[in-house]
Amino acid sequence: MKIKIIIPVYNDWQSVFRLLDEINNLSLGKEFEISVYIINDSSNFDRPDFHKSLENINAIKIFNMKNNQGHARCIATGLKYILEKDEFDYVIPMDGDGEDRPEEIKLFVDQIKNSNGKPIVGERVKRSEKIIFKICYQLHKLITLAFTGKSIKFGNYTCLPKSTVEKMVKEKATWNSFSGSLKKIENEMVSTPSIRGQRYFGPSKMSFINLVKHSLSIISVFRKTFLIRSALFIILYILMIKSNASIVTSIPLIVLLIAVYLLSNLALRENMDEFNKSLENIDTIDDIK
Repeated sequence: MKIKIIIPVYNDWQSVFRLLDEINNLSLGKEFEISVYIINDSSNFDRPDFHKSLENINAIKIFNMKNNQGHARCIATGLKYILEKDEFDYVIPMDGDGEDRPEEIKLFVDQIKNSNGKPIVGERVKRSEKIIFKICYQLHKLITLAFTGKSIKFGNYTCLPKSTVEKMVKEKATWNSFSGSLKKIENEMVSTPSIRGQRYFGPSKMSFINLVKHSLSIISVFRKTFLIRSALFIILYILMIKSNASIVTSIPLIVLLIAVYLLSNLALRENMDEFNKSLENIDTIDDIK
């Protein structure tokens, strides 16, 4: 069985090379052929030389992008390349900094036999960030559920069969939000527990602003439902506060209107023409194994 691992990276080569070591040390069995595709998102740090053989990894390719395009679009580009240019059975997108723990790849592989061809998602059961970030993340999940009706407890760390990859490459939302797109196209998924790990080097890059953008990108995939529920909320809220209207009681309405504006802008990122031409952004491909 051929499994391709997609790892977007921007400058963090030290972490990625350590991750390759960790993947190589997994005991997955001879029936699984593991290849790693690193999507270099136009890094401005020189990549150090890599000399290890890593005998348990079949191939390692580095795709050097011409222009920086962000995490989700790097994964989308990788999915499109693998579908059109390669042979595979499953694809595993994951972060390259250690926060997606490599030992959980074995959990994905173990689930394949009982998944009946359904996508397998790593459902977060524990996170490693500070308490304030954890609260904000839980709030993000609650707001997403309230305004879209979708409970999304997973991120990019998944194990996708070929049938799901085919659907994602045809779905324009994949160009904007990986997890939102996957939730949109697949009704049935198999979940496995996933613990958010510690970064190998340096602090987490998921800031509060990035979390807000991530949350709105997911919601934008289901914007029709969001707009309908937002309109109902506005009507009900105005009826509730009409006798006590003030600047303070108007704050939730202002925040919601700002969210609608930001979400509308993020929805413009769903560009199927750009997605179809995404392979043109690959400058070179380095075969390091």
